[in-house]
Parts: sequence; structure tokens; C-alpha cells
Amino acid sequence: MRPLVRIMLRDSLRQIRHIAAVPHAEARGPVAEVYAQARREFGVVAPPLALHSPSPEALAASWLLLRETLLAQGRVSRAAKEAVATAISRANDCPYCVEVHEAKLATLTGADAHEPLAGWADRNALGPAEGEEQRPFDAADAPEILGTAVTFHYLNRMVRLFLPDSPVPDAAPAKGRGPVMRMVARAMRPDAGTTVTPGTALDLLPTAPLPDGLDWARPNPAIAGALARAVASVDAAAERWVPEPVRDLLHTELAVHDGTAPGPTRAWLGEATDSLDAGHVPAARLALLVALNPHQITDADLQEFRALHPEDRELVELASWAALTAAVRIGARFAEPTRPLTSTAG
Repeated sequence: MRPLVRIMLRDSLRQIRHIAAVPHAEARGPVAEVYAQARREFGVVAPPLALHSPSPEALAASWLLLRETLLAQGRVSRAAKEAVATAISRANDCPYCVEVHEAKLATLTGADAHEPLAGWADRNALGPAEGEEQRPFDAADAPEILGTAVTFHYLNRMVRLFLPDSPVPDAAPAKGRGPVMRMVARAMRPDAGTTVTPGTALDLLPTAPLPDGLDWARPNPAIAGALARAVASVDAAAERWVPEPVRDLLHTELAVHDGTAPGPTRAWLGEATDSLDAGHVPAARLALLVALNPHQITDADLQEFRALHPEDRELVELASWAALTAAVRIGARFAEPTRPLTSTAG
């Protein structure tokens, strides 16, 4: 079984679809810096991170989000944050992320103690559920808990587009999948003697204001800084080439659907884009699908987009912008509770 684990870690970048990730040996500049930090502080350059590598800005943004919310050693335990990551991934029907983070959670002490937090995250994945007034964590824990939720709303959308349903090869026996994943999960840890200190990676991106609606992050400067810098960087990359009508349409449709996935057919997609110039439609359709219903993306959607935008960087930047815009809008719906909080997140 251990050889299978070694093969999975060594060849994991080959799982990435639609684009060519930058190989470790060819990484330079900001990409090499993120890769080095990820290997040192996470144990591996995981495919959900490496898939961003054609765009250095998107790669740095995704690393800041993952590092500062899930990995950095703050008030909230890693097990509690893994419980949130798993619950959000399950709510978004992202089997790849569920498998990875469920396996990691199983290797951590006290995982069972966080079932109430996982249940809360599942019920409130798109914002406070009707009639739910109490959170199983206190206000000081909110930046880490809610920041993790925003990060995985983002990563789930990217993973649904660029990765298969499972990190385990199809040829692996069914009974061996769980043990293999737990071995992989144990390898996903910092180097010996390395402390993942909050905020020390923020200089990868320039300072920026915190987006509207994310004031719950402000008490934690590292998480507020990661969210602010990531959003500003991803937005700036999109603004360089994504047409303004496409960007305006995404914001409009996110407001219309308010976090719910449109469907079950794709009729909504044609209705949303029928007023756009023909040259803007492929980018608009793909952005809307990534943000609102990545399960409906087809090979034809990607082919039509690549016919006009053939670079891997463009595909990553469009998807990253759409996914993060949707995640931040969901994050803005996390309202303050109306009753005292009970903390179980430590």
C-alpha cells in the first residue's frame, strides 16, 4: 500500500485536467516561492493548489486562503477546521475534497468532538439557515471558522472543474481506498520543527481593503489580510482581460440566485447570456457555470472558451475570479447571531 501512496504523491499533478500545471522542477519566481512554502508547511504541493500555477496571482491567492484559514496555528484546532472543510465540500457535492479532508480529519485527535460544528456548517453552508440563531463557536473563533468556509466554497468550485472525483486511482481496490487516503493525509503535514505562523505569508501579495460583507474577519488580521489580498489579486487579473459586461453579468446573476444552484436544465444559462455580444458569451457562460453550477460544465463549454482564449492562464484566471466572487458573496451572508454563542471549536 505504501508504494501506491508514493505514486499518488509523486504523480498527483497528472490528475489535473484542461490545463498543464507548472512542474516542480520548472517553477520559477512567485510560483517557486509558493511551491516551496507549500512543501514546507503542508507537506505537498497538492493538486487543488497546483492547478492555479499557470497564473502566479491566482496561485498566491489560493495559497494565502488555504494557509491562513486551514493550516495556520490559531485559536481554532486543525480538527475543527477540517470538520468545516469536509462539511462545506459535502454541501457543494465535491467528492474529491470530501475524500481528502474526511481522511485528514480521521487522523486528528478529537475529531468526533466537532460533529456539532460540522452539522452547523452543513446546515448553514450558504449562510444562516432559517430559524438557526446559535453557532457552536464564539465570536473570536468566527474568522477562522467562516474563513475556512469561504476558502472551501472557492476551492470546491475550482476542483469540480479541474480535478476528477477522487484523488485515488481508479485501479485501487475499494477496500484499500480509506487506508490509502489516511496515509496520504498523514503525509500532509509541516516539516519537522516548522510552525505555520499566522500572517507570515501575506507578503506574497500586496495589501488591499477587506471586501464588503466580510467584517467578521477583521478581528483576525491574518485572515482578513489573506481574504483582502486574494480577492484584490484575483479581481485585478480578471479586470485585465475579462470584458466588463461579463463581470457585470456574474454579479447580477449571483444576486438573482442568492447562493442556490440554478437548474435542473441549462435553460437559465441561455436566458442569462442572450443579451451579450457573441464574442463575450463563451467567457460569460463558463464564469456563470463555475460560480453557480459547476456540475453543468461540459467539454463544449470549455472548447468554446478556449477557441477565443487559448492560454491556460486565461482559463485559470476566469475560473478563479468566478469561484472567488461566488465564495465571497456567500461569505457576506454569514450574519451575526442573535443569541449568545457556545464554543466547541477549540
